[in-house]
Amino acid sequence: MNEKNDLKSIARGTFEETKLDDDFLILTFKNDENIIKNVVKEIDSSYIQFHFCIKGSTKFVFNQGRYNLDIEEENSLLLYNPQRELPINLNINPNSWIVSVLISIKKFHGLFSQEADYITFLSEDNKDKKYYKDGVISPSMAIVLNQLINFSLNSSIKPLYFKGKGYELLSLYFNRSEEANIEQCPFLVDESNVIKIRKAKDIMVARMAEPPSLQELADEIGLNIKKLKEGFKQIYGDSVFSFLFDYKMEFARKLLEAGENNVNEVGHKIGYSTSSHFIAAFKKKYGTTPKKYVMSLN
Repeated sequence: MNEKNDLKSIARGTFEETKLDDDFLILTFKNDENIIKNVVKEIDSSYIQFHFCIKGSTKFVFNQGRYNLDIEEENSLLLYNPQRELPINLNINPNSWIVSVLISIKKFHGLFSQEADYITFLSEDNKDKKYYKDGVISPSMAIVLNQLINFSLNSSIKPLYFKGKGYELLSLYFNRSEEANIEQCPFLVDESNVIKIRKAKDIMVARMAEPPSLQELADEIGLNIKKLKEGFKQIYGDSVFSFLFDYKMEFARKLLEAGENNVNEVGHKIGYSTSSHFIAAFKKKYGTTPKKYVMSLN
């Protein structure tokens, strides 16, 4: 397909924008059509941009299309460049959802003023340098992002709801080892250990219906239990089984939304032998039963 046809196949779209506070806003966009949607927004260089691709994939276009960065499903992109403007220009692929959080460096710095060294690009040496970072959306972050993009409560409470979720999302984003001082996390210096921990996560996700015990998991990846626990907490911000619980509940929620399985089938798919146990777990996580959740979607 030539460039001319490519341009013709892209339609303009508009973000749904929610202002949370001065210098703090959330943009959402659902592209549920079978065509690429281009959404743009002018933004000055004092803002940090967080882009989260919940579903599908998105391209961040720079310099009038001369350069771009891909944001794949369940991945994020952080951008900050005080030296030049970085207008938002996203090509959102068919059947893709994106949530973007914009916050000024001044307001953001205020959130962490007592612990500025905890956030890498807020240190004295780096605060005026550009910062690009991609990352993986954790299950806890995915829950908040889906709550934002699927907001269906009374519109009058939307600013308050989004403000709470916006701060929750930022706190979850930075509750990860990548932003911690590496000297405080000597375990993570060893790249081979990091690879083993990521393998452990993949194993738990792949076998979530019948997950191995901690000892079995440790044996399989070649780490002792202590290092497995410590490393998993550092990388994913949670214990192995808390992470798995969050992942299973989020997976179940997506299955319920798809509508192709009943409550019993969904529970069975994620490892609950009885529907009552699944219902109790789902209610513990989301504060409602699977049946009521499905009814709320309609």
